[in-house]
Amino acid sequence: MKLRGIFPPLTTPFSDNGDVDLKRLRKNLERYNQTKLSGYVMNGSTGESVLLGWDEVEKLWATAREAADSDKVMVAGTGSESTAETIRNTKRAAALGFQAALVRTPSYYKPFMTFEAETTHFFRVADASPIPVLIYSVPIFTNYTVEAPLVAKLATHPNIVGIKESSGNVQRMKDIVTATPKGFNAMTGSALTLSEALDAGAAGAILAIACVVPDACVDLYEASRRGETERVEQIKKQAIAPAAALVTKFGIAGLKWAMDRVGYYGGAPRAPLLPVNESAKVELDAILASLRPTAVVS
Repeated sequence: MKLRGIFPPLTTPFSDNGDVDLKRLRKNLERYNQTKLSGYVMNGSTGESVLLGWDEVEKLWATAREAADSDKVMVAGTGSESTAETIRNTKRAAALGFQAALVRTPSYYKPFMTFEAETTHFFRVADASPIPVLIYSVPIFTNYTVEAPLVAKLATHPNIVGIKESSGNVQRMKDIVTATPKGFNAMTGSALTLSEALDAGAAGAILAIACVVPDACVDLYEASRRGETERVEQIKKQAIAPAAALVTKFGIAGLKWAMDRVGYYGGAPRAPLLPVNESAKVELDAILASLRPTAVVS
């Protein structure tokens, strides 16, 4: 599998009564389908995965697979603390038509999540998975960082085809690319260091801010690939840095508010996450107003 380009980890719309809102997910996807996004990631961190029941996740997966254009690569976040549950989730995602599984590192029992434990977990999942597996390293939430030696070991499995590396550490990305075979799909989760990650050998990116400014993220990717340094810096300044700031400071609630303001449906996050307050809305609107019109979806 070759993963190239920009993938947004889609947010989960909720209705006023707190249920997942499949109609609004469809409407969001109708708009995203009109962009040059390479595909979609469902049930990632931005999708509030740990706040969803697996019955809800399956409904979201089925709806997204049906609503997404056929040329979009579909990736499902299937990771759980349990190896057995991760395998069940991954098989279900495959049955629904997803082309790859994004598997986060188990981390609740962190002192015992050794190199050997993580290797055994991922190898068992990859052995049982009908679809290719991507490692998901998201230390900001799990407090567990997948370093290059572990990635190199996991990359020896023929069904482990890449990693989403979310720390934004460019040197770590360089180390991972150096340690893995040619064709291994190293994906960054940081928009601010996207061009540097691509220079280091990354294949593409899974970016939360692509939920708000997908066209700007694609433009940044393409300009970086073409080596257009001035254009890269222009896009970063005019769109990427402001959009990244709203995610960094206000999290999923801020991202969803921004989506509402640019024409997608974001809505409220699920408890215990809180929606943004009035002062935050003023600040978020100021950030969005600073974006050039071409950076925001039309």
